[in-house]
Amino acid sequence: MELTRPITVSKSKIDEIIDEDSRLTKLIYHYLLSATAWLIFGSFVGLFLGLKFIYPDWGNTAWLSFGRLRPIHTNVVFWGWTSLSMIGLALYVVPRTSQNRLYNLLLSRQALYVINLSVLLGVISLFLGINNGGQEYREFTWPVMLLFALGIGANLLNLYKTVAARKTREIYLSNWYILAAFIWTMVVVVIAYLPFYQNSLGETIIQGYYMHMGVGMWFTPLVLGLTYYFLPKLLNKPIYSYSLGVLAFWTQMVFYSLIGAHHFVFAPIPWWLQTVAIVFSFGMFVTLFAGTANFLLTMKGSFRTIAKSYSLPYILVGVIFYFLASGQGSLEALRSLNKIWHFTNFTVAHSHLTMYGFVVFLIWGGIYALMPRLTGNEPSHILVGIHFWFALIGLLIYGFALMIGGTLQGQSWIDGLPFINSVELMAPYWLWRAVGGTLMFIAHLVFAFNIFKMQPASNKDFVLETAEESV
Repeated sequence: MELTRPITVSKSKIDEIIDEDSRLTKLIYHYLLSATAWLIFGSFVGLFLGLKFIYPDWGNTAWLSFGRLRPIHTNVVFWGWTSLSMIGLALYVVPRTSQNRLYNLLLSRQALYVINLSVLLGVISLFLGINNGGQEYREFTWPVMLLFALGIGANLLNLYKTVAARKTREIYLSNWYILAAFIWTMVVVVIAYLPFYQNSLGETIIQGYYMHMGVGMWFTPLVLGLTYYFLPKLLNKPIYSYSLGVLAFWTQMVFYSLIGAHHFVFAPIPWWLQTVAIVFSFGMFVTLFAGTANFLLTMKGSFRTIAKSYSLPYILVGVIFYFLASGQGSLEALRSLNKIWHFTNFTVAHSHLTMYGFVVFLIWGGIYALMPRLTGNEPSHILVGIHFWFALIGLLIYGFALMIGGTLQGQSWIDGLPFINSVELMAPYWLWRAVGGTLMFIAHLVFAFNIFKMQPASNKDFVLETAEESV
């Protein structure tokens, strides 16, 4: 009798259905559903921008120009997709690790509406050419970001109250990272949007501070805090070292706060400020080694479990990119390398390897770990695999194409060649960028379908299905 070989390696089914308040389950799902809608829109804009490098005559109207669409792409995936998805996961992790109910469900639901309104108004204003000037990642005007800050502040209050009323003596490591991310982000937004001290070079320095702190004090600690919960939970073993986690936390807080100026090496800002940024950028290797080692040593001896899981491979990839992409950023701070790579397509590759390879893959790992257990609805394992491989291969094609092309681009400027030469040599690399971006966008469509498949059942059906499985 001939045996048929399965298309993919079989994955383990979910091992438990979490007995959670259905109202919280639906709230988390609505955060993730909103985030996914922004992911599809934001990455579609990004794909269109990538194709404009190959077909520059596409969209010759003001509202489809690169100058308007690029900030729409970055702000939507930052504040719409990534932020909402992380907050949604945090609304489960913080109460769970505090052994307590979420302080106020309504408060976080209202915050969801406010953040969505903020992103929507920001997109409309950017389409109309209304922005905060040419300041990367803070193109939204202050009224728009005030709404975003209100949404973040409401969730901060909710999570802080939940931790304060915890039923455990210690504050779990995840909550250190998560609460710190919310607190730092409120500080960063306030500093970035207070106008009275931002004149000439002062604005440049604040821009470097804001641009880097947005990544390092919002996305990084929040997604790491989530991983400190999901990784040991999925492996059914404790995190390798609480001390390494604390070391990574405090070095992140100390070193990262002073590295934003490395974006303006050789700019007319104080040389000592540039040097401090470079030194602290290398101090981040302490954080990277401590954090990465903690995660990988937790995974040690569990790779069979990882292979059988459909969520753990995302976390493994995210941890690897956490070290590689963040380490790449520290190396870019060196004056010798900054001279070649800065202002080239290399930095575009770096930002995607960091935000996508590190942050987004860890988010996906958390979503695939949590939602099937909350709702009892699993996605197709094959579709989860298609999502994983299309996203990973697309990112690698995208990243390597722009890293190689960006290096050649920077070298051509150093050699004093005409600027048009650097444009012409980038043409084949922009083509590969579009190929990689297309694969990534297809992966997002598959992920959106998986989110739909994991939606909560009605309360009655959910109770009946859970009861039947328990019997």
